[in-house]
Amino acid sequence: MNAPDRTLPPPSAGSAVRELAVQVRKTSVVYPSADAPVRALHEVDLDIAPGEFVSLIGPSGCGKTTLLRVIADLEPITAGEVRVNGLSPHEARLARAYGYVFQSPALFPWRTVLANVMLPLQIQGRSAEDCKAVALEQLARVGLTGFERKYPWQLSGGMQQRVSIARALGFEPRILMMDEPFGALDEITRDRLNEQLQQLWQRERRTVVFVTHSIAEAVYLSTRIVVMSPRPGRVLKVIHSTLPDERHLGLRDSPEFIAVAHDVREALAVGHAGDD
Repeated sequence: MNAPDRTLPPPSAGSAVRELAVQVRKTSVVYPSADAPVRALHEVDLDIAPGEFVSLIGPSGCGKTTLLRVIADLEPITAGEVRVNGLSPHEARLARAYGYVFQSPALFPWRTVLANVMLPLQIQGRSAEDCKAVALEQLARVGLTGFERKYPWQLSGGMQQRVSIARALGFEPRILMMDEPFGALDEITRDRLNEQLQQLWQRERRTVVFVTHSIAEAVYLSTRIVVMSPRPGRVLKVIHSTLPDERHLGLRDSPEFIAVAHDVREALAVGHAGDD
């Protein structure tokens, strides 16, 4: 019996832009250089529906962070089109349609945990009472109630990243973009935060676009895994997860988990072979 095909079929031609959280069409990014231009992305096509958890995975330098930054209006494109909730990335950023979590927490060391989470809300001009109430609510969501008066340097790396997630969620974005947020953490802390992030997604069903180098992390968290090629970055394969929506770390030993991880590993290997 043949193995089940976990590759998601292409979106139907009738899909309306407004129905998608993210739409990327024939998008390329080329960086000028003194000797030869650097092609970071080449004609990338990708659709992400509202409520999906989509991970971008590929070798170092494949352009997965570049693609995330393009969607977030942090990088310009050379060709193609990108839409976020039906808007251009720039319009979506101005509309505060998404929150962004960087690889490092990027917290202000002289501000308390509460003050760090309140900062984007204060910049928006919201009242002090509103800023504090929202910040406290978001800290509770990531399990940091009781740490409001601490400073970042008094927290572990995992707790600092949870503060970053709380800050990104503060203005209720419809999309959460995460650039390898747990990559620098030890394996035990990373597992715990993966589980907490999965539970957060279960409760709120926000759209998440997540960059990672870890096959296990991508399979555990995602509804779909986008496998990218070595530079110039292209979408090699989009793998649909067969795991149940509600997950726990014990699933990583299940045959279903191992099968999806195998598909991702095979796609990455094919990408490297084609680059040789």
